[in-house]
Amino acid sequence: MTTAIDLDKLDLAALLCSRVCHDVISPVGAIVNGLEVLEDENDASMKQFALDLITKSAKQASARLQFARLAFGAAGSAGAQIDTGDAEQVARGFIQDDRTSLDWKVPRALLPKNRVKLLLNLLLLAGATIPRGGSIVVETVGEGEEAGFRLRTEGTSARIPPQLPALTAGEAPAEGAIDAHAIQPHYAGLLARAVGVTIRFELDGGGVVITALP
Repeated sequence: MTTAIDLDKLDLAALLCSRVCHDVISPVGAIVNGLEVLEDENDASMKQFALDLITKSAKQASARLQFARLAFGAAGSAGAQIDTGDAEQVARGFIQDDRTSLDWKVPRALLPKNRVKLLLNLLLLAGATIPRGGSIVVETVGEGEEAGFRLRTEGTSARIPPQLPALTAGEAPAEGAIDAHAIQPHYAGLLARAVGVTIRFELDGGGVVITALP
């Protein structure tokens, strides 16, 4: 029998911080490695390799931090609105690899910040359904500040990870504890309930459809 997640505010904050650190530590570590190569190597080709690594990793770290600022951070005062154009920019920066393409069909508008934060968190859920990469289409359902969202993914081995529906619904994992890996789906569910929508997952042909609708 599943139970509701019982997580106090301090634990929620700590786990979200752990999630952000997990996303950023890899490119930051690569920057450190590149700097060490620059210090120790005299070979010109190795130095160029290190510079390329540092440049690529710095851009990746910056993109991930900018994404996290909107997806998890305050991003303005209480009741603030966020431009969906800014959300698109950080989303494209976050998904900057050769494995995944993003088709962003969300009209540019100012929306309540929690609704935009939900949209970015839905994008993370969508990425989890295509572990080997693929395509993600993002669009709105309805108009104005009450619009919902629909994301469709396609890719090799596209599937609904078994824990995602329960975590977004606020149910505790089978093992009874929530960790930094599971906190993001849980947080997405918190945002969904805050704006009055429900997250649903559905297999559709060779892909997955995620909706956030009333």
